[in-house]
Amino acid sequence: MTTDLEALGQAIKRAQYRDHRTMDAALQEIGVSLVQWDALRAIDRMPNASGHDLAVATFQSDQAFSTLANRLVDRGLIVRTAGRGRRIEHALTEEGRRMLAAGHAIADDILAQLFSPLDEGERATLSGLLQKLLADA
Repeated sequence: MTTDLEALGQAIKRAQYRDHRTMDAALQEIGVSLVQWDALRAIDRMPNASGHDLAVATFQSDQAFSTLANRLVDRGLIVRTAGRGRRIEHALTEEGRRMLAAGHAIADDILAQLFSPLDEGERATLSGLLQKLLADA
């Protein structure tokens, strides 16, 4: 039997969509969206990164990330400072770190629920297969 690759692609997309909807709804409890929390995670992982680097890391356009960063500045979650040349660097504020930590607690619970149908071996297999698919990306 040949695997229906279109159905496989759709299943991956549906799982991702379910995960994003569930995470976004749960993160609303602390007053942040999944997109905002993802930006905080990227800024935490890449201190003083440029807007372009952060846009790439969060799968956004430069313009979309700039708009998002402005909202995060207005909420007191990040600061933006001038770097070399025209570069704008980003860093978390203490409130941003607090929001990031609160989001991690929520994400840990939600991800455990979302992946609960799989045992540890199945999770490891899925992770390995996805990494193999993305190795050439």
